[in-house]
Amino acid sequence: MSENVRAILEASVAQGYASGMVALVGRGGEADVEAVGLTAFEHGKPMPRDAIFRIASMTKPITAVATLMLIEDGKLALDEPVDRLLPELANRRVLRMLSSPVDDTVPAVRPITVEDLLTFRMGLGILFGGPDEYPILGPITERNLAGFGTPRPDHDYGPDEWMRRVGELPLMAQPGERWLYTAPSNVLGVLIARASGQSFPDFLQARVFGPLGMKDTAFFAPPAKLDRLTAAYWTTPDGPARNDGDYSVPPPFPAGDAGLLSTADDIFAVSRFLLRRGLAVDGQRLLSEASIAAMTRDHLTAAQRDGGAPILPPGHGWGYGLSVALERTCDGLPTGAYGWNGGLGTSWVMDPTGDVTAILLTQAAFTNPEAPPVHKAFWRAVFG
Repeated sequence: MSENVRAILEASVAQGYASGMVALVGRGGEADVEAVGLTAFEHGKPMPRDAIFRIASMTKPITAVATLMLIEDGKLALDEPVDRLLPELANRRVLRMLSSPVDDTVPAVRPITVEDLLTFRMGLGILFGGPDEYPILGPITERNLAGFGTPRPDHDYGPDEWMRRVGELPLMAQPGERWLYTAPSNVLGVLIARASGQSFPDFLQARVFGPLGMKDTAFFAPPAKLDRLTAAYWTTPDGPARNDGDYSVPPPFPAGDAGLLSTADDIFAVSRFLLRRGLAVDGQRLLSEASIAAMTRDHLTAAQRDGGAPILPPGHGWGYGLSVALERTCDGLPTGAYGWNGGLGTSWVMDPTGDVTAILLTQAAFTNPEAPPVHKAFWRAVFG
């Protein structure tokens, strides 16, 4: 780890941005890791390398990987309608306009496909505004739907009930028309379970976490690991405020968009798999090179990229479950780099040209979709 990176992390902790953080810089198969600060502001202990963090939206690429595995198994197809396994999404109605009342709809011009889910173009997602501007936000709030707000583990329903509630809503846009954030990854979690005949967590463990040697990635931390689960904080005008949630038990709804806990080394294992174009460290092929190539290239039109602001950063497109840099960014990310951030305080970037990985895990939630200064400074130090 360079002196510059260490200085960035230590300065951020000293300023009180977070009580601690873990950074990993991988070059090829080698990883330098720096753990600074404490696991909590209140009676924390020194931050360990194997600290467990809430990785939130960094769950999305892992959900995409699982989907591609089922496609290669022949249990799903990119271009197939999801109606076969998700009848709740058959025969969709679509809002005439985003501002329309929920009963002002037109028929969907075509079914939702598996690829629509992977590219976030199914027609449902987060809207910035209130129910006066977008009336559909009222029914979404009434249904307490995961995937339309802040990640949390305490929803009181399971996957089938979540799917039923989603099926009561009209789409916000025609399938394939707009890029709308986050909810499609939760639909994928349900689809994976139904296509595989296993629960979503069990499939991930059997096909992704186990083969990649990811020892600490799951939707909850069992008793033996709870002491490594770091505290989590909102950033408020009055200082950090605790935002832990109960991750000590399996959640009723394992969220494919933002539900996982993980460590820097476990995430690096996924990086190595992606950068090696589908090969695990032991040489086992888990996905084809063609699937990795499709996952890590942009699938959006210019209009869809523009419509994805402010969540989709300038100069970025969207692959399957992650963003792709279309040009060198002002924060030093090289053209072709891919990855995604977790809004509870984490970021993950991979550069296939340089075979470099940059992972930063903090406990401080983002205050808006733009990455906080410490993450940008970290990227510039690694890639700049």
